[in-house]
Amino acid sequence: MEQQNRRSVQRVRHELHIRDVTVARIAPLGDSFLSITFQGEALAHFTSLSFDDHVKFMFELNGEQLRRDFTPLHYDLDRRELTLEFALHEDGASSSWARAATVGQRAIIGGPRGSMVIPQDYDWHLLAGDRSALPAIRRRLAELPAGSKVVAVIHASGADRLPLDTHADPDVRWVDSDAALVAALRAVALPAGEGFAWFAGEAATAKAVRALLLEEKGLPKEAMRVSAYWKQGVADHHENLE
Repeated sequence: MEQQNRRSVQRVRHELHIRDVTVARIAPLGDSFLSITFQGEALAHFTSLSFDDHVKFMFELNGEQLRRDFTPLHYDLDRRELTLEFALHEDGASSSWARAATVGQRAIIGGPRGSMVIPQDYDWHLLAGDRSALPAIRRRLAELPAGSKVVAVIHASGADRLPLDTHADPDVRWVDSDAALVAALRAVALPAGEGFAWFAGEAATAKAVRALLLEEKGLPKEAMRVSAYWKQGVADHHENLE
């Protein structure tokens, strides 16, 4: 399948800000995620123009300063609040921090340093990824206009399958492994018209998805964004393959 691109992605750079914040609210999302809302006057000029943005969450755990990338899920200018979602892994520094977090606890949030603004008026949207991509996918679905045609393929099991609130018209396909995700993407018949494909997840899977979209689906590079949000055995990994 080949498509001609009329729309274009806009890349916007932001001035880097490092913001001191405190925990305002903590709410469970099923059994596998925590929604943590941070508050602070330093968030007065926070800017996030794309569901694909990420901030650097800086925290201390066992006397060590650590940094992890997170999707800014929701921002409230009037309340000076920013909400992030933490996946509760069996291990992992940010999961351990989130489990122990208390209201009033301090943290530091940097960025975003830039946004890749993907138009919302494509004829169709393909969203795919594992549980690490769920906040971005959930934000995109919440922001897309009513009736937008969306195919979403998500690797998440059981309690990880969070509700997807949207006015779009999504065809959601949940799978139980990265191999099943790649197979499901291969089986997708892309709709007619001009579309955009977005994926985020483990690095090896990201490379396989990129090759599939380019070589098998015939999508041009300009019509996709494939990111490795994490890499097996490597902490604090983030790589944009496209």
